[in-house]
Amino acid sequence: MLPLLLASSSPYRRELLGRLRLSFTCASPDIDESRLADEPAETLVKRLAEHKARALAASHPGHLIIGSDQVAVLGEQILGKPHTFDKACTQLLEASGTSVTFLTGLALLNSATGHCQVDCVPFTVEMRELDLATIQRYLHAEEPYDCAGSFKAEGLGVSLFKSTHGPDATSLVGLPLIRLVDMLLQEGVEI
Repeated sequence: MLPLLLASSSPYRRELLGRLRLSFTCASPDIDESRLADEPAETLVKRLAEHKARALAASHPGHLIIGSDQVAVLGEQILGKPHTFDKACTQLLEASGTSVTFLTGLALLNSATGHCQVDCVPFTVEMRELDLATIQRYLHAEEPYDCAGSFKAEGLGVSLFKSTHGPDATSLVGLPLIRLVDMLLQEGVEI
């Protein structure tokens, strides 16, 4: 098996990949993650996932490189990482009582052959009706300012949900393991 490299510095993705009990290393790709003009959300996450993997190909020849990127979408609006309490509060107020769809782009690049598999895995969260006090209490407790959509699904953020729908719950955290296993099997990795 070729060495496995996770093109990410995310502790969430690292923890998820560890569930597969495969040996892997991590490296952070240095790429511009800006959205192109009028770029649809699905196109954006697929492009960035592949770009992250390809950015490390020259420095990691003979590797299977995993790239992933995620956005949260509310209606037609892409919700980025809020970075601040006020922005997170605004995002959660807008999401209250609605559906937020998380689109996770996934790429697996064989840097020895150049073969790259790319996909997008959707996952939808139906949000509870949230009042300002509930949102502020949550934000002070968990500080999810580095998370798209302003919550951590693997933590207390689940208390904000009414229901969830999608083919792979791990995609909500940022690395769709079911689809990744399919890709790894196509590269001959035994799991």
